[in-house]
Formats: sequence, C-alpha cells, structure tokens
Amino acid sequence: MRTRVARSAAPAAAVVLLLAACSKTTTSAPSNPSAGASFPQTIQATNGAVTIKAKPGRIVSLSPTATEDLYAEGAGPQVVAVDQDSNYPAGVPKTSISGVTPNVEAIAGYRPDLVVVSGDVEGLIANLTKLGIPVLDEPPAGTLADAYREMAQIGAATGHAAAATSLVDGTKSKVAGLVASLPSPGTAQTYYYELDQTYYTATSHTFIGSVFALAGLKNVADPHDDGSGYPQLNPETIIAANPDFIFLADTKCCAQNAAAIAARPGWATLSAVKDHHVVALDDDIASRWGPRVTDLLAAVVQAVKGGGASPAP
Repeated sequence: MRTRVARSAAPAAAVVLLLAACSKTTTSAPSNPSAGASFPQTIQATNGAVTIKAKPGRIVSLSPTATEDLYAEGAGPQVVAVDQDSNYPAGVPKTSISGVTPNVEAIAGYRPDLVVVSGDVEGLIANLTKLGIPVLDEPPAGTLADAYREMAQIGAATGHAAAATSLVDGTKSKVAGLVASLPSPGTAQTYYYELDQTYYTATSHTFIGSVFALAGLKNVADPHDDGSGYPQLNPETIIAANPDFIFLADTKCCAQNAAAIAARPGWATLSAVKDHHVVALDDDIASRWGPRVTDLLAAVVQAVKGGGASPAP
C-alpha cells in the first residue's frame, strides 16, 4: 500500500513500485493468538519467528499503522517512541526518527524491548537483532485479512491478545454493517482514486482497491495495471474513462479538492464533477490499514449512497 510517509521521502514512481510489492505480502497469524499476556511469545511474522521473552514495557513503533493498532489495543502506555509520521491518536510520543530512513542508534537509544516496523529498510531488522532487540515486521497489508492478522500479531506480542481479538471482531462488524447498508447492487459505478497530482492511482489489486470493491465500485485504473497495483495514468485516460466518482487521497499533502479538480483542463465535463461526486478523503486514513479502515469505507459508502462531494479535511 503506497503510504504518505514514503510519498514524501522518495520519487513517486520508485516508491510506488517498492510499496506495491510489499502490499501483496500476506502475513502469518501469531502462533497462539489467544495466549493473553502469557510470555514468552513467539510470533510468526514476515521476518520469521520472533520470540518475545517478557511483556514489552518499552515499545518503539516505526509505522503509523502499527502505532494506531498499538493504541487501539491498549498498548499505548508501553510505547516510548514513534516515528515522525505517526500522528494518531493525539499525544503519541512522536520523534524525529524516520521509518523510511531509520537511524539504528537513535532507535536503540530508547532502550526498546520491542520495535515494530513496516518493511525492512537499510538492514534495520538485522542491525536491531544484533543488539538483542526483537523486531516485528508488519508490512503494508494487501487485504483486510492481512490487516486483521497484523492486529492479532501486535496484540499477542504486547500482551493484549484479548483486546486485539475484540478490535478485529469490532472492525469486521463495522465493515459488515457498512456493506449491508448499501443499496441493492445495480450497474456497477466507476471511480478514479487519486494518490497524487501526477495521477498515480491504486487498482483493485491493492488494499485500497479491496476496500472500494466492498462498495461495489469498478476501478477505471484496472485495465492499466502495470503489475505493481499502482500505475500512473494520464489525464486523457481518466477523462476518457469518465468515472462516476473521484476519490482524492491528496487533500492534506497537495490541497486537492472538488474545485481544484474542476479547474483542470477538460475535467469539468466529467460525470463525477458535474454530479458533485468528488470525494475528499483524509490522506492519513486513506494510506493506512489499521482500525480506521472503517472510516475510509464509511466515506466510500456515504458517497455511493448519495452523500455527494465532501470538503477537504
């Protein structure tokens, strides 16, 4: 899943391909997700079997999604530092540490007994492991099932397995309720999802696309998938597709909104613009795969049910 963090840290095309590859990784469930606060715990994570000898009291999160999972599961008091892009919930111990170009010495300086990352960059996992610090790799999810597995893994690793189970069950229930609230399916409506102003988008073969598929929408980018799941379109292709909806995930970063879209050459004629179906999303929520995925789905469902355009956050 192409994240806001990475978008600001590297050229768009390279970042898209890197994180798109991660987004198709399926994580493994914890070895015993119902083990509660019993330790040691061995988690079968993306980076292999991770053994955590005792309930961690000093956690460093280098992933905004992992940070949201940790706090939603009640592990917030155990978190001593988060990366510079973790900004939810309010009051997290934000630092200048980057999850994209991490500083091993800075991380180790917090004396963590668990570090949660989203992908191994610059040999980070090996370097921390050499220092005797357990590292849990929770990469970008490709599906909701992946996101649920990561919630469960983080809960088991931190001594909050029961809370993680409740979080997963509650998220599943909210998703089911939102989908059930949709009108009876008719002709599938189409949409264009904008990641940035250079027309990078996400197809149905991504976490984002899987969420939109729950609302019965058809992605105009699918015929142009380059294998990454995150192709770059051109304005002519989008105009020719004439999507029924346009969803903007570049509102905070790039000040995009319905007025800006309508001002683009030729875009005022699009059905989505004329019907006031340009939907401004919260960039952060749209780029993460944690508990607030239900907020993303709610925005999509509202649009499909006739909520119309929404103001930029």
